[in-house]
Amino acid sequence: MGENAGNTVAQALREAAQSLGATSDTARLDAEVLMAHALGATRSEMLLRHMNAPAPGGFAALVARRVAHEPVAYITGTQEFYGLPFRVTPDVLIPRGDSEVLVEAALAARPDARAVLDCGTGSGALLLAVLSHRPDARGVGVDCSPGALAVARANAEALGLAGRVRMVQADWNKPGWAADLGGPFNLVLANPPYVENAAPLDRTVRAFEPASALFSGPEGLDDYRVLVPQLPGLLAPAGAALVEIGHAQADAVSAIGKAAGLDARLHRDLAGRARVLEFSPAA
Repeated sequence: MGENAGNTVAQALREAAQSLGATSDTARLDAEVLMAHALGATRSEMLLRHMNAPAPGGFAALVARRVAHEPVAYITGTQEFYGLPFRVTPDVLIPRGDSEVLVEAALAARPDARAVLDCGTGSGALLLAVLSHRPDARGVGVDCSPGALAVARANAEALGLAGRVRMVQADWNKPGWAADLGGPFNLVLANPPYVENAAPLDRTVRAFEPASALFSGPEGLDDYRVLVPQLPGLLAPAGAALVEIGHAQADAVSAIGKAAGLDARLHRDLAGRARVLEFSPAA
């Protein structure tokens, strides 16, 4: 797409959506989100008030980045999750709407939770969404990436939750990683890497999102084999652990939990796919 000099916002959006058609299944939406970002307006404000205004000069560069498959959330630096705005950078996975199933399940599982642990916190989306609905709870977010922890801390600050959360660099593959976390916990949340190393992924994901947060061995199960057996030692009596899984991994991850003395309850996403296992100590 050429520069939009002289174009109105409406004209530039039409051209951008056409250019993005080969890159994105949501070309028009992508164009609108990028235009709103370029205007410094919300998408609603843009659609109501700015369609006949001149297109901003920087819009074409944003569209060019999206044409090259860069995710919209990395271009704008923000992603909404569970009704909250989150800062995202290439140091963290972009929070997905499907992961909201985990938040819903966690809030329902232990409505009186006071201590929450998030393993592999990334942007902090899961932990901060739960804490935003549990004003009496405190949380600990763990990640092995300093870059991710910086993003999570910034999100906690921006959402007014910094006083109730601690972000800690730790690696569940290393002995003693949980010694200083202050457990046990009523809720443990985890969205570990679970993609098979050779899985075919959209270029938007494989080329831009952090591989360390995506891939987990030839079956996508390596991190479950390490983390799930450690859950009983992290949970308070009657605690629950909510773990996101790949759509075909429910049986395999449930079996790992059973071997560790955990019962599993499956939660499905809106499309009916297996999405979250809720683990609790076996009766």
